[in-house]
Amino acid sequence: MPVIQSKDLNSKKKTHKKFKLVDFFCGAGGMSCGFSQAGVHIIGGIDIEKQFEKTYLENHTGAKFINKDITKYQPEQLQSDLKINKFDDELIFIGCSPCQYWSKINTLKHKSSYSSNLIGDFQRFIKYFMPGHIVVENVPGLLNAKNNHTLLGFLDFLVFNGYKHEYNIIRTDQYGVPQRRKRFVLIASRITEKISFPEPTDDEKLTVRNYIGVHNGFAKIPDGHIDTTNFNHSTSQLSALNKRRIEITPKDGGTRKAWKDNEELQIDAYRGKGKDDMFKTIYGRLYWDKPASTITTRFIATSCGRFAHPEEDRGLSLREGATLQTFPANYKFIGGLVSVAKQIGNAVPPEMARRIAVSIINS
Repeated sequence: MPVIQSKDLNSKKKTHKKFKLVDFFCGAGGMSCGFSQAGVHIIGGIDIEKQFEKTYLENHTGAKFINKDITKYQPEQLQSDLKINKFDDELIFIGCSPCQYWSKINTLKHKSSYSSNLIGDFQRFIKYFMPGHIVVENVPGLLNAKNNHTLLGFLDFLVFNGYKHEYNIIRTDQYGVPQRRKRFVLIASRITEKISFPEPTDDEKLTVRNYIGVHNGFAKIPDGHIDTTNFNHSTSQLSALNKRRIEITPKDGGTRKAWKDNEELQIDAYRGKGKDDMFKTIYGRLYWDKPASTITTRFIATSCGRFAHPEEDRGLSLREGATLQTFPANYKFIGGLVSVAKQIGNAVPPEMARRIAVSIINS
């Protein structure tokens, strides 16, 4: 079976220069990357976190990075900073706001309340500029949250202002991403009623084996390896105890049940009858012939999910995580190990973004 490679960010592509993008909550640029691959011109990205700036600018030549808190930033300032016009039919606004408040794994809502109404702040910019197209991406919890007036209010706003829209919960492994991940996606347009999502596909080639491994150009490395090249095949250092745990964990999908009866290695929280199935993917290895687990901001830590390499005794490297997110091999990430892992884990998978962009262009 041929090796599947991520699309090169600078590869030859059909351009659609009339379409232009402003990426709100842009992070390291996953959405911008995918839309750029589809030929959309990237004007700029906005994010409150300064640590994303160098990565974003390095990979999106000519774009601007606006390091602002959107709750305090004003549409008039954006108009001045990016020189964009109101009622531009070819202008696309993307809003992928931080989603901690709506995430099902979050239990401390008061600590993430800042993210609860960022869609409302995004709405202020839409109202001012009235762009031709809008894309919103978030966690499924945004749709399922009980008594959630945030999304309902946003949908009412779209209808009132003449935007046709469609939204759905999609699986990234049906949109070209070798990863089990569900996301809420909304596509809206002011200029066409022909709104459609990319056609979902079931592709058996979307497996870990077809994206990482020595056969795909990923050298065999130990834990704690630091790669000083732009490839960034760097891994987190394991503690002595976690090193022993992973050495015992069976290759290709093994779990911590392999050492549950080892008094020294078993985790205190899981001791006792009936607790072996709690968070059973933690400390687990990826399967070679299945999609990866959701790549989170802590995918470099084996204690945070099924993030151990299928056969090497270590966690995933930064580049392996980026590849499973479908970032192209020449996408440069700038920052320390933890920062880059956050940049990768927070990102929208570029291949999913590219397909959304193509659906907008075709409409």
